[in-house]
Amino acid sequence: MSKGLTKRSEDYSAWYNELVKKADLAEHSPIKGCMIIKPYGYSIWEKMQAELDRMFKATGHSNAYFPIFIPKSYLSKEAKHVEGFAKECAVVTHYRLKNAEDGSGVIVDPDAKLDEELIVRPTSETVIWNTYKSWIQSYRDLPILLNQWANVVRWEMRTRLFLRTTEFLWQEGHTAHATRQEAIQETEQMLDVYADFAERCMALPVIKGIKTPNERFAGAEETYCIEALMQDGKALQAGTSHFLGQNFAQAFDVKFATKEGGLEYVWGTSWGVSTRLMGALIMAHSDDNGLVLPPKLAPIQVVIVPIYRTDEELERVSQKVQEIKKDLEALNISVKYDDRDTYKPGFKFADWELKGVPVRLALGARDLENNSIEVVRRDIERGEEGAKQIVSIDEVAGMVPALLDEIQTNIYQKALQYRRDNITTANSYEDFKRILDEKGGFVSAHWDGTPETEDKIKEETKATIRCIPLGNELEDGTCIYSGKPSTQRVLFARAY
Repeated sequence: MSKGLTKRSEDYSAWYNELVKKADLAEHSPIKGCMIIKPYGYSIWEKMQAELDRMFKATGHSNAYFPIFIPKSYLSKEAKHVEGFAKECAVVTHYRLKNAEDGSGVIVDPDAKLDEELIVRPTSETVIWNTYKSWIQSYRDLPILLNQWANVVRWEMRTRLFLRTTEFLWQEGHTAHATRQEAIQETEQMLDVYADFAERCMALPVIKGIKTPNERFAGAEETYCIEALMQDGKALQAGTSHFLGQNFAQAFDVKFATKEGGLEYVWGTSWGVSTRLMGALIMAHSDDNGLVLPPKLAPIQVVIVPIYRTDEELERVSQKVQEIKKDLEALNISVKYDDRDTYKPGFKFADWELKGVPVRLALGARDLENNSIEVVRRDIERGEEGAKQIVSIDEVAGMVPALLDEIQTNIYQKALQYRRDNITTANSYEDFKRILDEKGGFVSAHWDGTPETEDKIKEETKATIRCIPLGNELEDGTCIYSGKPSTQRVLFARAY
């Protein structure tokens, strides 16, 4: 009972879109390109938020909030930044509506034109660095370690729920430092935070690396990233951390008095992850029966379904279920007792399977007599060995915490093995193209370091350099495209 999900092997894109909707995660909005995140989907995002927020604060960061509107003149101060975002900006030009004289409806009042247009926030570097100018005068004011949880708007022509929408939710960190080295350390630290969160909480193995100049954030000196591999062999950028150098400080004239009495520009970073992580979570782990959620991010970790024929049986089963539920909740495990009387157990089983609940317990009147309960784990597909077991009612609460840990580890190991199996070395352009077409995944290949070659490969194959992996060993070779000398391999892939 998969509720008619298209199989991944038949049409991965259709499977994804159907799953997002049928699992009650999100749906399309009447506003083109935007999405409505439904309560079940938002509760997963809330768990992501809570853990990331804890990690940010543990590394010394505080939350703040800046306006959603940015004066157009701010964006024009940093040349690369405005060039990178100009085509994606939504612009506010007027501040008032009025009724049309012919009664046809509401129109924009032409007399209410803004003196300066406002950009709906695509990212906040400009408004934040304009603010930092009044906050920073001396080395004593540094560092500033801020994060904000916000929404942003980037006008997209082709959208997909969670992965690419006109408006999306995210966090963006913006920090200011007295030295180059301190800013670089911050950039690398936050990349490590993202990688730790992805692997520990999302059960998503990632590769840490540096973007090429072509793929670098507009206005940054260096962009660090974490890259993940989805089950269809496409890569997904799961987070970025940018070393801004002094670019924004110079654009907004943000200087500080040094300990030595000099005057220097401030060094900056910015870093962020978004609701795109929801797409990564879905595509990396889920199967043809629905979501597979890592226990650390599942809104409901355990669901209990009663099996009964009479009201008297339901009463006896419910009494025992409440005891089990209380014991599990005392262990900080989130539990749902599905006692809906409008659906049969089979429907409930399929419904919670579709929604990816890690552990399902089923208890009936006969089970009470036998002191037994059925335990089903979501990370192993139904029918496969180990998916289902019968245990003592007395033992079930004690075994669930270890089972949830085992499921978390197993989901990660499955994804890690898939990635290992789908990193392929190519030593010629013909091999490179064949691997992309027949297998997909990451392709490790030599590149001559020029943007021209990078552009040509992208144009001919739709594959981009996802990253130059950190810790990559130097290796003399020749570029697969140009035949020119190369000193290391980089990771290519087709990507979302």
